[in-house]
Amino acid sequence: MSIEKILAISGKPGLYELKLQTRTGFLAESLTDGKKVSVGLRSNVSLLSEISVYTYDGETRLSEVFVNIAKKENDGPALSHKEDNKALIDYFRAVLPDFDEDRVYVSDIKKILNWYNMLQAKGFVSSAEESVVAEETAAPTEE
Repeated sequence: MSIEKILAISGKPGLYELKLQTRTGFLAESLTDGKKVSVGLRSNVSLLSEISVYTYDGETRLSEVFVNIAKKENDGPALSHKEDNKALIDYFRAVLPDFDEDRVYVSDIKKILNWYNMLQAKGFVSSAEESVVAEETAAPTEE
């Protein structure tokens, strides 16, 4: 499965799957409880496929970070986002060694690990998606 249609909606807990678009916004389904919610166009919404993590060399797509976590955990759950800050930073450094510690906060790491665990439980993330991620990040060819 892919995270292409997975949303984070500001002010609403958890993650949502985009179900359909309407003329006034869209309909999304919560991954935690399955409830459908109508979201207006004025809501602050982020597609997980468009989120990146700062590194010292630039940025790394969130989907790549998820694949790295899945590889580290053999497609199992990640470290809990409720661990102490030092454990979270050490874990994230093992997953993404060159993340920019000045621009990636512990709160970001907690959110990423929480999202990963939600998505992993629903089967949206696996280490087998590495080839898909590589295709997404490959430079477009000139025609």
